[in-house]
Amino acid sequence: MITSLIAFIVVFTIIVLVHELGHFIAARHSGVKVYEFSIGFPFSPKIATLFRHKETSFTLRLLPLGGFVSFSEEGDGEAKELFEASWFKRALIMSAGSLFNVIFAFLIFTTVFVIGKHLPFPDAVFLSAKMLWEILAGTAVFIFNLISGGGSMEGLTGPVGIASLAGQAASKGLLKLMYFTGILSMSLGIINLLPLPALDGGQLSMLLIEAIRQKPLSLRTYQVVTVLGMSLFIILTVIVTYRDIVGLVT
Repeated sequence: MITSLIAFIVVFTIIVLVHELGHFIAARHSGVKVYEFSIGFPFSPKIATLFRHKETSFTLRLLPLGGFVSFSEEGDGEAKELFEASWFKRALIMSAGSLFNVIFAFLIFTTVFVIGKHLPFPDAVFLSAKMLWEILAGTAVFIFNLISGGGSMEGLTGPVGIASLAGQAASKGLLKLMYFTGILSMSLGIINLLPLPALDGGQLSMLLIEAIRQKPLSLRTYQVVTVLGMSLFIILTVIVTYRDIVGLVT
């Protein structure tokens, strides 16, 4: 159990930090200020500022799980500079996190295939690209079946289920854990692009609406949609986590 928990925290935090690094680099490139880059769960208390670079404080939060970037100077969630940027720059910033997750997964798969399977580099690159496509296609089919009513939520896994899988991978060695990390990174990248309010895909959908109507949505609209999306996401997480726990104890 301890091994599973540690493996989950390490793997999940690395994947989320890679995702947030994508947002951070794209924002810097677009001239949008990032005021905080944090290691740790967003709503947990800040325990230390590791260092500062330009306007960005690199911080450590109490709960060492995941991470986030903040575009709000005072932590009030307004992120005015982000919303004042052009829709193209905002789209770039919102999509960069998922892009970094895909690139990270590709690099992990290539490393595992070269070291673990002793494949020549070109073969490892080809097989890694094939893996990315298979994960993308499989996820798309699962989501389509779920929406159309042809599938079920049995394929969804919450934090408890992921922790269990991470522990199983860790028990089989570093390469297996790396392979699992690649799959999880790719999955996170895909899921974050779904047009749901709490995800990057939801932000991109609202940007598309802005582009079509040629008029920006209000900051209040973004805040309400985000809060609603987060609430629904938390409810779904609780349901899936409960199912995972029941599955483990029965």
